[in-house]
Amino acid sequence: MSDLQNASKPELTFPKEANDRLISLSGQWTLRTLAASPDLRQTIKKLGREKDKQWDLSSIERLDSTAVFLLWQAWGEKLPKNLILQPEQRQLFDHWRNRPIPKPNSMVFGFVELIRHWQLPMQGFYHHIRAWLTLFGRLLLDVIFLLRNPRFTPYKEISQTIYKAGVSAMGITALVGFLIGVSMSYLSSLQLQQLGAEIYIIDLLGLSIIREIGPMLAAILIAGRSGSAMAAEIGIMRVTQELDALSAMGISHSLRLVLPKVVALSLAVPLLIVWTDTLALIGGMLSAQLTLDIGYQQFYENLPKAVPIANLYIGLAKGTVFGMMIAMTACHFGFLIKPNTESLGKETTRAVVTSITAVIIADTVFSILFRNVGFS
Repeated sequence: MSDLQNASKPELTFPKEANDRLISLSGQWTLRTLAASPDLRQTIKKLGREKDKQWDLSSIERLDSTAVFLLWQAWGEKLPKNLILQPEQRQLFDHWRNRPIPKPNSMVFGFVELIRHWQLPMQGFYHHIRAWLTLFGRLLLDVIFLLRNPRFTPYKEISQTIYKAGVSAMGITALVGFLIGVSMSYLSSLQLQQLGAEIYIIDLLGLSIIREIGPMLAAILIAGRSGSAMAAEIGIMRVTQELDALSAMGISHSLRLVLPKVVALSLAVPLLIVWTDTLALIGGMLSAQLTLDIGYQQFYENLPKAVPIANLYIGLAKGTVFGMMIAMTACHFGFLIKPNTESLGKETTRAVVTSITAVIIADTVFSILFRNVGFS
């Protein structure tokens, strides 16, 4: 702060009479001093438009590139006639003379510019789809190979992944499922009491939880918890060159890394859906008893009548598809990770976001295909 106060301010002496054409600059013309003098910058721009003036820079004590750039722009990117300056100052202006300022690109988009703007994202989407289908094809070949050679089945990797992605997630899915059931039951009871239809809370909770909310909730939790872990695990193997070591030993990446995760999640997610549905229904049953005075026995007996068993099968089928999509998406983005920490975080985040998006799209497809199934 003291340096700024001690520095001499930039001064500008411009002609006040019509016949006087000399403009003199003195003091220190630097970025720091010019930042404190916004009016001076506007004056320079205004005087730069007058082509008949003569400029004298020889009295300037200090001149940096920022002030040179300001003067160069004010003069229309060319030196004025009869310019008075020191030799070292001329070198600064020669820098901009040899490097003209680039003109800004027009922001008006035409049809061709619009196509070019979307071309790169579409190419990236095409590459992702092609890589995902390639990974799916390799899994099919691995399944055919294991059917012919069952002794090579990676049972240990599958069981380990089931424990990590399934058993370890039972706590969080139970808690979230129970709270969602309580919340849904409490909010629904307020509306049903106004209509005098309190008994239909069993239909509402049973159908919504078993068919939609339970599978979606479990899949999203698994995508955020286990999907990110799978992508990061493969990414760490890329960073530590373990993938290169597996390739050097002739071990298939898809057989030892991708297939166990896909099989494990295909088995674990449906079981977690049943677990989440059960806790959500228990939470809804407790809330219904407290708010609507619906007994536990009544809730338990009317639930199978209100919700056909086909809804449970649809939920389990969703779980299998969701598990496969989460595992394959996580592995796909895991293999895209480059050997640096920035790519690790970026691709892991993309794996989670893409997995959740894929789950929602798949759930929408299920809702359209089975819109007439599971209703009494």
